Amino acid sequence: MSANLVLLASFAALLIAGTPIAVALGISGVLAIFVGLDMDAVANISTIAYSSIAKYPLIAIPLFILTGMIFERSGVAARLVLLAQAIIGPRRGGLALVAILVTLIMGGMSGSGPADAAAVATVMIPSMVRAGYPREFSASIIAASASTAILIPPSIALIIYSIMVPGVDLRALFAAGLFPGLLAGFAIALPTLLLSRHHGFGDKEGSERPPLGKSFVGALPGLFAPVIILGGMRSGLFTPTEAAVVAVFYGTFVGVFLHRSMGFRELYRVLADSAQISAVVMIIISLAGIFAWGGATLGGFDAAAELITSLSNSSMVVLLLVMGVLLLAGMILDGVSIYLITLPLLMPVMTVFGWNQVWFGVLMAMNIAVGQFTPPVAVNLMVTAKVAGIPIEATVRWVIWPIVAMILTIALVIAFPQIALWLPGVLGYEI
Repeated sequence: MSANLVLLASFAALLIAGTPIAVALGISGVLAIFVGLDMDAVANISTIAYSSIAKYPLIAIPLFILTGMIFERSGVAARLVLLAQAIIGPRRGGLALVAILVTLIMGGMSGSGPADAAAVATVMIPSMVRAGYPREFSASIIAASASTAILIPPSIALIIYSIMVPGVDLRALFAAGLFPGLLAGFAIALPTLLLSRHHGFGDKEGSERPPLGKSFVGALPGLFAPVIILGGMRSGLFTPTEAAVVAVFYGTFVGVFLHRSMGFRELYRVLADSAQISAVVMIIISLAGIFAWGGATLGGFDAAAELITSLSNSSMVVLLLVMGVLLLAGMILDGVSIYLITLPLLMPVMTVFGWNQVWFGVLMAMNIAVGQFTPPVAVNLMVTAKVAGIPIEATVRWVIWPIVAMILTIALVIAFPQIALWLPGVLGYEI
């Protein structure tokens, strides 16, 4: 049995057996290296695992995870909700639009879909239920709009992509994700508003509008977070990794001193929780490094890339096939794992067809975003369904509409690449 067959067969068998993805990646990589290479390569497995995470840009991931959790628990989301209500006002479907707007803003702080979903769902779902929105509908809309967090900078998904694809400027990726992320938010808002009006959701929203001036002042510290992060990177004041450090210190200052909603006990809990989540992500990346090194060294990824490119001479046909596979993968795997498993296969395909790496990175993130609220796995939907106290199956009737809206948005970015590439080009980033 060839080593490449061992790599793929053992990985598939372990996944079917219910093995955690990180463990499946590591074990299948070790088995393939053992079968296909000499003992010197086997002895270097620990070095391979370590070198996979010993990369300076990866420091940004735990720091942005920490930033998102600090803003989630410091009362920023509640203040942003008041501001959004003051802007949108009481109207049929208004609270649903408020939830979408807040998730877009929170996405500019956390870079994580599940963190965004948890922060907004905790604040919004009780209010939406009191206003006459079904729990299933509320959970679906918040989960869908929270998926834009991996498009709107700072995006953890795009950080991983920039590390795995040599020569890609992370600042260009961040800029490229902004307009597609906002477009996705608008696409989700449209069916949300139509469904709310058709079914009469939000008929108990009331007629009071929070004062705009007071709401704006209260939300100002939270609104400054994306400005500081993106403005600092654009001005060259700090790198994306340094921006993550600044964001942590700013979030801590807001929570402890401005809002005074976090004491030392809460701060310790946030540090512990974010460390736990970060450790899981880093373990996945480390063990996936063994899988990727084994596949690349044994030639399995090159063979798979040749198979993909041989399916059609048409760049568009192959791109649509790849998008379909990524969409299906997003339904059963988490975003980090999808990048780590598929990118070694797809980088040669990008080269053959001459796809712009920044544009393709945004398309990958958009497909993974759809997977975050598409059952059966749907990590965002799991979070919001838990907050709403409903089974995830109950959301299928409502979540199908934002899924269609997001797929149409992906089609627009495929058809018009400048939706993603215009802003980084204007800002002078290498694309």
